[in-house]
Amino acid sequence: MALRVAIIYGGRSVEHEISIRSAKNIVAKLDPSFDAVIIGITKKGNWYLTTEVTSIIDQGQPVQLFLNTEEPGFYNTTDRSKVEVDIIFPVLHGTDGEDGSIQGLFKSINLPVVGSSVLGSAVCMDKIIAKKILEHEGIPTAPFLSFSKSDDKEITFETITSQIGLPFMIKSGNLGSSVGVSRVNSREEFEIALKDSFNYAEEVLVEAYIDGKELECGVIGNENVESTWPGEIALKGDYGFYSYKAKYQDENAIDIIIPGRVDKSVQREIRNLSEKAYKALKCNDFARVDLFVSNENKVYINEINTIPGFTSASMFPVLWEKMGLSYTDLLSKLIKLALDRWTAENQLERSYEDA
Repeated sequence: MALRVAIIYGGRSVEHEISIRSAKNIVAKLDPSFDAVIIGITKKGNWYLTTEVTSIIDQGQPVQLFLNTEEPGFYNTTDRSKVEVDIIFPVLHGTDGEDGSIQGLFKSINLPVVGSSVLGSAVCMDKIIAKKILEHEGIPTAPFLSFSKSDDKEITFETITSQIGLPFMIKSGNLGSSVGVSRVNSREEFEIALKDSFNYAEEVLVEAYIDGKELECGVIGNENVESTWPGEIALKGDYGFYSYKAKYQDENAIDIIIPGRVDKSVQREIRNLSEKAYKALKCNDFARVDLFVSNENKVYINEINTIPGFTSASMFPVLWEKMGLSYTDLLSKLIKLALDRWTAENQLERSYEDA
């Protein structure tokens, strides 16, 4: 019987539409030896079995999770049938999908999940905690400050510029796809950017702007990890940073250059630091590491995406294609890594008897 892979997409996230685009590519490129079970989550958080990846998720058949660790899966509430699955492949970018919540849900019923587990997902999704861990581990990252909404009297333009200079970046503390992110060049821009970031999160991250190149590196593995040569995001036009519009709405906003235009020694340093950051933040199976290289060739880890995009414009699958691993083979490898990890975890004792 073919392995039944549940592709979970959509979700209650500002990155809902990006998830749909990623999932379409994954379903199209999945090796036909696998049986794809397609499940969408609406923006309201309702789950539906769909025949294809679609933006009209609620036209599918509603499903509920079958809470049985011996026969986990889904229950179709329309025809009362069991929807059996062998492994979960979440393609849920951002809130409620990339932050450990979905991973914990399936872990509780012992279903294997492709990608980072609860801890790695949660840590990487929280940009502030991730930065603190990287700093503690001696992994270079841009100088930063963090604030919560209750710190409103401490969040002043003068405080920030005196500590990390100008320009600087303001980001929502736990989002991706450059949502809630702004580059600040003046006091007027600061007020607008701060309000925008707090629209999406209770905490904001303020980082020094790194003048240089933006690169991305793909990492795969668990006990043993491997990485790609870094790809460069070369912005065109008037973009001050790699914004949501540049990523997903303007096809002419960037050039992707692989390998990036940095010295070979810097490329090797990027791969080394990417693998170190991946391990330090407890990632599993795969992730994309985002970095900056300053004009002085200093490497800074920016953040790690535990469910990177799989759209036609996404860097992660392209990086691995350049390493000789096709899109289809990449998906198969990620599924195998997850299954092997799950098998090993199930060898651990789950009960204790005091002798």
